[in-house]
Amino acid sequence: MKSAVETLNPTRVRLTVEVPFEELKDSLDAAYKKINQQVTVKGFRKGKIPARVIDQRFGRGAVLEEAVNDALPKFYTDAVNEAELNPLGQPEVDITELKDGETLNFTAEVDVRPTVEIPDYSGIEVEVDAVDVSDEDVEKSVEQLRERFASTSPVERAAADGDVVTLDLKAKVDGEVLEDGVADGVSYTIGSGELLEGIDDAVKGLEAGGEATFTSELKGGSAAGKEAEVTVKVSQVAARELPELDDDFAQLASEFDTLEELRADSRKRLANMKQYDQATQAQERVLDKLLDLVEVPVPEKLLEDEINTRKHNLEHHQLGQMGLDLEKYLELQGKTAEEFETETREAAVKGIKTQFVLDELVKQEKLNVSQEELTEHLMRRAASSGMSPDQFAQAVVEQGQVPLLVGEVARGKALAAVVEKATVKDTNGEIVDLDDEEDEETEAAEAAAESTESGDEKAEEKTEG
Repeated sequence: MKSAVETLNPTRVRLTVEVPFEELKDSLDAAYKKINQQVTVKGFRKGKIPARVIDQRFGRGAVLEEAVNDALPKFYTDAVNEAELNPLGQPEVDITELKDGETLNFTAEVDVRPTVEIPDYSGIEVEVDAVDVSDEDVEKSVEQLRERFASTSPVERAAADGDVVTLDLKAKVDGEVLEDGVADGVSYTIGSGELLEGIDDAVKGLEAGGEATFTSELKGGSAAGKEAEVTVKVSQVAARELPELDDDFAQLASEFDTLEELRADSRKRLANMKQYDQATQAQERVLDKLLDLVEVPVPEKLLEDEINTRKHNLEHHQLGQMGLDLEKYLELQGKTAEEFETETREAAVKGIKTQFVLDELVKQEKLNVSQEELTEHLMRRAASSGMSPDQFAQAVVEQGQVPLLVGEVARGKALAAVVEKATVKDTNGEIVDLDDEEDEETEAAEAAAESTESGDEKAEEKTEG
């Protein structure tokens, strides 16, 4: 077999492959064997039909077609390996010549990873938010905890802001009650904004047994996005009572004996959260600066596939779970279809560029992923998916996604290495030493690498498969 490579552009090549006919022998034998099992010829036992009879009865062309289809993947892979290419996705194959007994010639066009030159990135400087926990932040956190321990008691008066009311709801669209538009015994806190728009004004002032009708746009269900006439009946009004902010509350709501200890713990937790946010900001802003330094051509076919994947996931998974379609989502976001298209394309381009650049850094810095690092990453991913580590690990193995997770960890380490050499200052002008926040930095780096994940890796897995 002989092959040659022609570079069509920085991200696409054409392979020209010439295969001597004798190299098709194994595939021809397999083709005759396969056809033997599929057909019957009078006078011959199944599976024992001579090749010349198959040629006469079914045509030599059918055998050649079967043999070529069987052999092409191997010859293509051999040509790719010989040329040391990194293909992305499936090739477009064209058989240019097939002469029985002489030769098989074909071309294969395929997207390839572009060559990425990483310049010196040690001079990158970014600014992040300062870690500043105010007394107001602490009090807000304690107050939120206090809200969780509020109790309710029925009252015989009109409902007011902050009360918890028990409601029966019935929604009509075009005069017809919806099958999924009836709900009884719904508990709702007035002013929380957790139900329908307009419901607060409708129920305020009603006592138990009171009823009101209002118009509102449905947020979910079979008639999501439509205007509905909603009838609401109050069956109970209950006042919320907050516990006193004292040591007894601290003992009730936490493992601490005093309110001051609880406040101190809240301050520490808020500081930890802000440190994580700070590390995440550093990763994202360093990544943006790094991408600005590197020229990365993006394969058009890969980009279109990535855009379509992002749209599909949004429409059929995220929005579907919320009972929204794309049109309604854009309306709620205040975006036009053109703005959405532009943002999706920009995000896809960034995702692909990020993966190319970080993968090149992994190779350049000779970064490896240990079993311990992979296990820690797997456990974090499991927690975010709502699955147990064992369930998540099993799913990853069954779906052949272990290389994907290894890639995420490696890219996270590459980005962390860039951040380590960057100068990071907070809004107060102070140098931020992310070495003191190693755990937060590692998690943030992997999250940054994962959040910009492109379809490139899936394409490679298909090709390898």
